[in-house]
Amino acid sequence: MSMIIAKLFMGQLIYVTIRLFNPIRNYIKMGIIEYKKTSMFKNRISNGASKQGFITLLSVLIVAAISTMVAVSLLLLGLASSRTSLALEQSKQAQVLADACAEEALQQIRDSTPFAGSANLLLGQGSCDYTVTNTGGQNRTITAIATVGTIVRKLSISLDAINPSINITSWQEVADL
Repeated sequence: MSMIIAKLFMGQLIYVTIRLFNPIRNYIKMGIIEYKKTSMFKNRISNGASKQGFITLLSVLIVAAISTMVAVSLLLLGLASSRTSLALEQSKQAQVLADACAEEALQQIRDSTPFAGSANLLLGQGSCDYTVTNTGGQNRTITAIATVGTIVRKLSISLDAINPSINITSWQEVADL
């Protein structure tokens, strides 16, 4: 059975091949296409357009390669820009969160003058830890560390008076505490 199918397939293939090359034979007979014998190839059909077709194909391939490189470069540039924007946004959020932690620590001191200790806040997509240290008398030091994603911001706040009002002598962002 498979032999019959193979013979039918081969017959169809031969028929299609003859149908495809029949117009080429007619063009050769009419003199539209030049038929040459070469040493490298037994038969070669040429109408003078093969070089132009090759140049056109090569040009299209070069333009496609350049276009692909430009598209990939733009995608990578957009990706880098997006990552930078995300890091900048997370940095701003961490700064605001560190400020919120410091304000919370100041509120704890206002509510309870002898307050010294630490706490944690979870706000939005980040977390913050603050510590209030009694450095003697009414002097206090507040440290706040906020983390959003992979970005960490740290604050150090110094107080020299609590009563009758809180007096902040220093509020600065620091690299390490």
